[in-house]
Amino acid sequence: MTAPDSSANAHQKLMQARNGLIIHQSICAAAKLGVADLLEQGLSTTAELARELNANEDALYRILRALASQVIFKETTPRTFTNSGLSCFLRSDVPGSVRPAFLFWGTEMYYRSFGELLHTIQTGEPARAMLFGMSEWEYMRQHPELAGIFDAAMTNFSSMQAPGIATAYDFGAWESIMDIGGGVGILLSQILKTHTNLHGVLAEQPHVLERARQRGFLAGNLAARTAMVDCDFFREVPSGCRAYLMKNVIHDWDDDKAHAILVNCRRAVEANGVLLLVEWSLSEANLPSTGKLSDLIMLVLTGGKERTTDEYRKLLTSAGFRFNRLVPTATELAIIEAVPA
Repeated sequence: MTAPDSSANAHQKLMQARNGLIIHQSICAAAKLGVADLLEQGLSTTAELARELNANEDALYRILRALASQVIFKETTPRTFTNSGLSCFLRSDVPGSVRPAFLFWGTEMYYRSFGELLHTIQTGEPARAMLFGMSEWEYMRQHPELAGIFDAAMTNFSSMQAPGIATAYDFGAWESIMDIGGGVGILLSQILKTHTNLHGVLAEQPHVLERARQRGFLAGNLAARTAMVDCDFFREVPSGCRAYLMKNVIHDWDDDKAHAILVNCRRAVEANGVLLLVEWSLSEANLPSTGKLSDLIMLVLTGGKERTTDEYRKLLTSAGFRFNRLVPTATELAIIEAVPA
């Protein structure tokens, strides 16, 4: 029988877990209000901030006081605040800002879905489907403002992860690479900058390619080595490259849909080519893991899942690939290399 922690220690740890929800929602609210930007512009008192934001001063103060107790913002004198080393990354104008991510995490689709986690546990159905009656992709098509927030958040994540992925693997050995579902091209641009002999193709849906052209990550010096092609990976994956890359695509889907995507990839990958999946690694039992928490996001929002190495091996085998090796990166993401069987 497992010996319990002391009651005081156990209560403290469990209460800290509860506190995570409060802190998360407070950060999301501060990010949406743009508090860190206003502090950087010289506003410092809650009276000034409240006037600028048309907010209740006392409520705003209590939120900032609580966040300052977590070293997010700093209260210098009563009701007067500055940015801290952490809240600086809630500004919209700093490299590595996480404001776009917290804007997405604060959206109705995200937090309301987690409020119905029990429904998902009881039914296996994504809570998002019960709440909104459609896939998250269709919901975002109908709500372009949310789609823009999501796009900015995904770009935010890719900007942080791309350098570590680009240097972890010898992408240049394949001469040409297609990034399937590669968003606005952040990761592909980093790979092309790191491996200067490589030609790249961004394969995405037309409306995403339009945003990619507007963002310009593949413009300038990279333009001569890149192309953009329309792609619906449930119908067909374009051919013409030796390497095919998908980052955090397969985890969005259940096994049947993931199998369908991989079968279409297999039709495109030549006998001397390779498929590269960039996905979260899962730690051993009882150890913390970003992948295990991401798995719950997939469970609640998309109906997809994070998978173990063995699960990826079986999925790839079923689609006509042979699992070759797992390449770690500087992040908790890993590169799964698969070749035609």
